[in-house]
Amino acid sequence: MLSKLRLLRPPVSPGSKILSAWDSKNYSDKKNGSGKNSRGKTPPLIQDEFSSNSNSPSTSHPPESEKNDGWHNDSNNKQSFRNWSLLGGAIVLSGTLYGIYHFDIMKQKKDDSHTIKETINAKKTRKLVKIPSLSESIPDKIQYLLIGGGTASFSAFRAIKSADPTARVLVISAEGYLPHMRPPLSKELWYGDDTEMAKSLNFHQWNGTSRSLFYEPEPFYTPVEELTTAKNGGISLARGWKVESINVSQKKVKLNDGKEISYDKCLIATGSIPKTLKLYDDASEELKNKFSVFRSINDFEDLWEQLGHIKSIAIIGGGFLGSELAASLANKGKKNGVKIYQIFKEKGNMGKVLPNYLSQWTTEKVRNEGVEVVTETEVKNCSLDNDKQQVNLVLSNGKNISVDHVIMAVGAKPNTELAADAGLEIDSKLDGYLVNSELQARTDLYIAGDCACFYDKQLGRRRVEHHDHAVISGRLAGENMAGAAKPYQHQPMFWSDIGPSVGYEAIGIVDSSLITMGVFAKGNHKDPSLANETDQNTSTNKKEINEELVSKNNESISENDYNKGVVFYLKNDVIVGIVLWNLFNRMSIARQVLKSDRCYKDLNEVAKLFNIHGDSS
Repeated sequence: MLSKLRLLRPPVSPGSKILSAWDSKNYSDKKNGSGKNSRGKTPPLIQDEFSSNSNSPSTSHPPESEKNDGWHNDSNNKQSFRNWSLLGGAIVLSGTLYGIYHFDIMKQKKDDSHTIKETINAKKTRKLVKIPSLSESIPDKIQYLLIGGGTASFSAFRAIKSADPTARVLVISAEGYLPHMRPPLSKELWYGDDTEMAKSLNFHQWNGTSRSLFYEPEPFYTPVEELTTAKNGGISLARGWKVESINVSQKKVKLNDGKEISYDKCLIATGSIPKTLKLYDDASEELKNKFSVFRSINDFEDLWEQLGHIKSIAIIGGGFLGSELAASLANKGKKNGVKIYQIFKEKGNMGKVLPNYLSQWTTEKVRNEGVEVVTETEVKNCSLDNDKQQVNLVLSNGKNISVDHVIMAVGAKPNTELAADAGLEIDSKLDGYLVNSELQARTDLYIAGDCACFYDKQLGRRRVEHHDHAVISGRLAGENMAGAAKPYQHQPMFWSDIGPSVGYEAIGIVDSSLITMGVFAKGNHKDPSLANETDQNTSTNKKEINEELVSKNNESISENDYNKGVVFYLKNDVIVGIVLWNLFNRMSIARQVLKSDRCYKDLNEVAKLFNIHGDSS
């Protein structure tokens, strides 16, 4: 913006003055000796041009006609002198101003270039604002204490207030933002043409309506200072504060400034933190500035800003986040010509979740979005390249890729840093705090969300890192904190949207290492899901269903156009997971099938329950 404002008038260096036309004339006269002290004299610099011939005889008293001619000549000479002086002055002034302007523009370009380089090289540092600013404003004792300000906490305090309308709930969040949802950060916020809408963290939902990323506006929360005196209790949010330790036996927590808070009931909902690569951990700080993870609003805002300056991004990881981001950034970066690479070691996108044939089909869709997908490859090493402006990635396939920025989307791990001091048990296989079916780790201490490793009586011990689980587990924990004592019986679902062609919902254990059976529809071009697709093998019979079951070893992606269908995941011939591929509003059916917990002789018959060609998708 500054550079644009500067172009509204010719830039001037410090101490310079812009001359008016009048000032320009006086300046030229004085500079060339035509001031009042030199009146009637020929300016030295142009003497030979305007003076009489040096060989002409000189007379002391010329004739009258010569006097008149001399007077006219002298007058003409003076007028010519003035004209040329003005012209020369204008040229000098123009040259001076152009030099100043050119110098300032070049300096501005250099400054802008330096600013862009700084934007690319340095991660934005933000000062975390604490609200309230002093821990003295935070109550010393609270009825319900929630550690973490994410979806699980939000769901928990809504459940608590529903069961106990006068409850006093304190949420302590290390983040500086209000409780918000995370899925749109890698999906919806990157689509659409309204840049200001995205910057304000608003997005369009699937039904076309817009909403904020934040669950509730700030006035919804009771100021922390008023929580203990509020007539009907309330929900207060202490932002920018971190719980350093928990004393379970004394039912106390200690904040990062040493303040202690006693609680009646406590929930740990600290979520998970992104994993990083070893080559990043071992890198110099200068090289680390070229890398980032993606989880928070800060990460979204930084990446959004960088996308306006950089020309290439490598995303390492082929799972949910990596695949969603690859498609989203490719869509957003088309206008700026940003090249997106996606690198992962699996054979196709979502390779750990989807059967091989479907994973490869998805990969082709991601490539159609403009992403250069590099499969079955790992990044072995990295270094700074091109005057330290890019990262050179050395790949295991023998190739090198140079990019402006690298995003690590290689998974997440539960945030269990409070476990040691609290004496809480961590699951050795799945990680996360061990809790029972009621999400209780110890008396009056509950765990919910990503960091909870809970017992599912149907599917065994599990840990789930998805939005729906955060909502359901948070709600159950809140109800149990208020005295409900309910077991976790809900089967959480999850979903993913990878570009315009791939969208699915899933439930249960969805693992590509299991035996999978898929039934897909062969629609025609009138089918909404095939509107933008062309396939020579597409059937003209809208009601025809592909009766052939596709096993996990089927690697053909040319025989079928997997636009719509259902995939069953089997363990001991029992369905333990279901993927609804481009099928929506059928999750209740999937839950019923999963809940039956029995062997099916004909999965084609089960697939018909989902009405693959129905209009509800």
